[in-house]
Amino acid sequence: MSNAAKPKRSDAPTAKTVERDRNIDETLRSVSDELEEQIVLGVLHPRERLVEDDLCERFNLKRHVARQVLAEVERRGLVERRKNVGALVKSFTPREVTELYALRELLEADAAKRIVFPVSSEALDALTAIQAEHDEAAIAGDLRRVFRANMAFHHAFFALSESQVLTEAIHEYERRTHAIRSVSIVFPQYLEKARAEHHQMIEALRTGDRESLIKLCREHLVPSRDAYLEAHHRRSVGYAVQKGETE
Repeated sequence: MSNAAKPKRSDAPTAKTVERDRNIDETLRSVSDELEEQIVLGVLHPRERLVEDDLCERFNLKRHVARQVLAEVERRGLVERRKNVGALVKSFTPREVTELYALRELLEADAAKRIVFPVSSEALDALTAIQAEHDEAAIAGDLRRVFRANMAFHHAFFALSESQVLTEAIHEYERRTHAIRSVSIVFPQYLEKARAEHHQMIEALRTGDRESLIKLCREHLVPSRDAYLEAHHRRSVGYAVQKGETE
């Protein structure tokens, strides 16, 4: 019998496997981003079901990829799973909304306190350019562009705190409130207020006015929080009236 060593099967991934996995990752990210966008724009509503079969049909997905998408948007805090129901767009009680926004206020005010003045002209120019894109999108009524530019502005702004951990926490809890923000983003008055506050933030950075900057960060959160709470109250009152009429 030959003592020649038999070649061992390599555990290294083949080029085809790597490419397949890369394609799955890209699909997972793009579909999850699309669902996130639809939630914040109110296309998908709180408590609306997300069904695997629908995702497979809409996005031409394999079933296992659809499951991964649902797991990813759940990880992002946008979806919740309920026994015997399945995956639903996340809904919030008034207490949850109040607590989430209190936490966001703490994090974002702390980031504003950490920004070192003077802020570089390059950083100010970058924020101004992002806000110009936000302005153009708002004027055009393109809410998808508004959403993306708004996120880019906040990321660039809070990155000035030079705290990666804090910036990531802010991004995480901003994302978790997307379904809450969906109530206010479609109303022009809220959008105009947000635009004005962005410009005021840039000016406060330019002049080194930390007190105004912190105040703006706190006030910037109020409209979306209050709009959701008001909508929740109206739904509760309407349900109570309807229930009373049927009894």
